[in-house]
Amino acid sequence: MIFNYTDSHLPPFTLLEEPLLTFSPNDQQLDVNPLRGLDQHGPYSNYTFPLYTPELRIATISPSDKWVNLRSLVDILRTNHSPSDRKEYVPAFRNFNNVFGVNLIAAPSTAHIKWPSDLNLLGHEGPPHVRLLHTIKNSMDRLSLVRDQFDLALVYLPDSWQSAFKAPGFDAHDEIKAIGAAYTIPTQVINDRAFTFNYKASLAWRLSIALYTKAGGIPWKLAPLKGVPENTAYIGLAYALRSTLTKSHYVTCCSQVFDADGGGMQFVAFEARDPVKDIEEARKNPYLSRNDMRAVLARSLTLYQTRNGGLLPRRLVVHKTTSFKEQELDGALEAMSSIPEVECVEITSSPGWRGVWLKKSQSGTRPSEPDRYPVPRGTMLQTSGASALVWVAGNAPRASFRGEFYQGKKSIPRPIKLVRHAGGSPMEIAALEVLALTKMDWNNDALYDPVPVTIRYSQRLAKTIANVPTLPGKAYPYRLFM
Repeated sequence: MIFNYTDSHLPPFTLLEEPLLTFSPNDQQLDVNPLRGLDQHGPYSNYTFPLYTPELRIATISPSDKWVNLRSLVDILRTNHSPSDRKEYVPAFRNFNNVFGVNLIAAPSTAHIKWPSDLNLLGHEGPPHVRLLHTIKNSMDRLSLVRDQFDLALVYLPDSWQSAFKAPGFDAHDEIKAIGAAYTIPTQVINDRAFTFNYKASLAWRLSIALYTKAGGIPWKLAPLKGVPENTAYIGLAYALRSTLTKSHYVTCCSQVFDADGGGMQFVAFEARDPVKDIEEARKNPYLSRNDMRAVLARSLTLYQTRNGGLLPRRLVVHKTTSFKEQELDGALEAMSSIPEVECVEITSSPGWRGVWLKKSQSGTRPSEPDRYPVPRGTMLQTSGASALVWVAGNAPRASFRGEFYQGKKSIPRPIKLVRHAGGSPMEIAALEVLALTKMDWNNDALYDPVPVTIRYSQRLAKTIANVPTLPGKAYPYRLFM
């Protein structure tokens, strides 16, 4: 059999520009590297945050014999560190005060709660996870009485207590987040790895960004994206299936990046009303009924209007990781009938594709040869009028202090797949938005996440909801669940 390979070549690709981050409200201080931007310009809320709290006050919850470890961890954030890993990406850390413009201090003694050193001495009957849960609730209740004395709480769970961390229907980390959210207490859970991690600059950057954000600060936002209409809002959907003896239904978590610049992140925890008829099908491809989709998006738009003086967005983009059923599209379009432009985009993180970046061969025996670095980040390959492959992981030289930069430096990166189920904007716009939103996770120090925050944040809350069914179904700031 003879194959004509010229008839099977792939369509031309597009190389999207690395989205810029802004570190000032006037968009005058820009960088593609979040750490370099913070180092050179300071955080986005540099001028407003000190007016809210001139000092970032830390409360602690810890076993009594481990409390000194938390103090040493905070001391790391107060000092300078030179990078010892990812040197092409990580700048020197010039201590918390110099970077973020506020001092990091310990809260008054009444905001420090010390548990018994031995897990078996926690004061409640029952298996380890029940005793730990009771102790967490009691500690958060005590902190709530002095809420005006601190900005966030560090909670230390030592590895030696692992027998109490997980049980059927229980996850200690998720319980801490949910209980903290009920009291509007932001929490940072600390484990032993924080004290054994050898790369102090990276540790300081990562933890400092998280603490600053949880205390109400804004480290960076997205600069305006070329071609993206003003007043665009983004919603991400993730589903948690909750079953009882008589029926199964979804708890839908809707993560919102209200603004085109990535600000205004808020969650809606929504409990669906219509029962799931085919559980096996629902596990493979979670979906909502028409009525439930209409209800959750209508509620989301109400939150947007509350934040924006009653105005609706000009354009709304909905992301989820599974295909949109016809009934979901009907419900979404009904809820958003007053919005001029609506996009519903499916995002698949493992489409089965790989790609190698080829360059012109140095020898005359072959036309090309593989490059030493992977496909550039931002490469888009359109596969149909409504679908495309986008490499959000890849070579990002503009984020590097010198030469090339491939985050993680492991394996050949695979693209994510975008499928547009509703809307008519160019696929380049949908791809650029996804690429930009991978840079908006304020819970780490990486250049990008494998998926956009619309997906990442909603998945995190869906997991918490699944493990903590008592969490009230209302709106929450994202910082309470970081």
